[in-house]
Amino acid sequence: MSNPYLNPLRVRAALRALDVRPTRGMGQNFLIDGQALEAIVAAAELQPDDTVIEVGPGLGVLTWELTRRAARTIAVELDKRLAARLHDEFRGAPLRIVQADVLRVTPGELLAQHGEERQPSEHEPGDRPAPLAEGNSLAPTSGAVAPGPARPYKLVANLPYAITAPVLRHFLEAARPPELSVVLVQWEVAQRITARPGDLSVLAHAVQLYAEPDIVARVPATSFYPAPAVDSAVLRMRRRPELRVAVDDVDGLFRVIKSGFLQPRKQLGNALPGGLATMGVKLSREAALAALQTAGVDPARRAETLTLEEWAALYRALG
Repeated sequence: MSNPYLNPLRVRAALRALDVRPTRGMGQNFLIDGQALEAIVAAAELQPDDTVIEVGPGLGVLTWELTRRAARTIAVELDKRLAARLHDEFRGAPLRIVQADVLRVTPGELLAQHGEERQPSEHEPGDRPAPLAEGNSLAPTSGAVAPGPARPYKLVANLPYAITAPVLRHFLEAARPPELSVVLVQWEVAQRITARPGDLSVLAHAVQLYAEPDIVARVPATSFYPAPAVDSAVLRMRRRPELRVAVDDVDGLFRVIKSGFLQPRKQLGNALPGGLATMGVKLSREAALAALQTAGVDPARRAETLTLEEWAALYRALG
């Protein structure tokens, strides 16, 4: 049976019936390209015993594939109308639909409520629980399965462009990050995330610290209804067994990285003192030059040329 949610006529009819007018702010671009959908599914390497979290299921085009290949799927949808429709469309499927803002629900909470693992403590590092959105469907249901031991899961999603970076950080920095993430993102964002020294950014470092990213496929704008202004990419990220660099404080490391990128056209010897001052850290140019020398970084270099290892060395040199 072919995926019924790929039919553009069905998509338009469903949106009219729900009185949903796709908006750029909500990132509501519905995938109608079977080839692109197959690229996502193949990249996710789904197994019959997998647990999958999907963000922004919309009308269910990707959900339909996930529920046929994975043991269990947790779909997080912000729009109440779409969430209600998913409940009707997928009755009996191995699917839990959570109507909530994904940035206000930790992965640990989603998995615990699904019976996948224990509820994480609010003091666990990296997973920052926040109040649940009013009206969400996270409340335990009668007969809910008792939380079991932690188990791996995958993140598979067509992410709204406006929240791509926050969602990726939300999952990668969590106490329970996904072992594999396959997401549809804006083409330029995928290029930034997978960049190499010479074209690096804060976003690239934020992802590459936790995962190994690669671009699986380019998806043209015509693959969506309505068509966005730019192409997309299927981005795959495999979680590293440990952080790419060892530091005592990840937030401290990124304060240093961000300070270098605040004035990206400047050489680091000049950019670093001003950037740190913006973040409330006073540092003379002489001290900055000394730290750069200790880290083995030429002060004439610019921020986009430094590797994560060099940023970590500079962070340690700054003390």
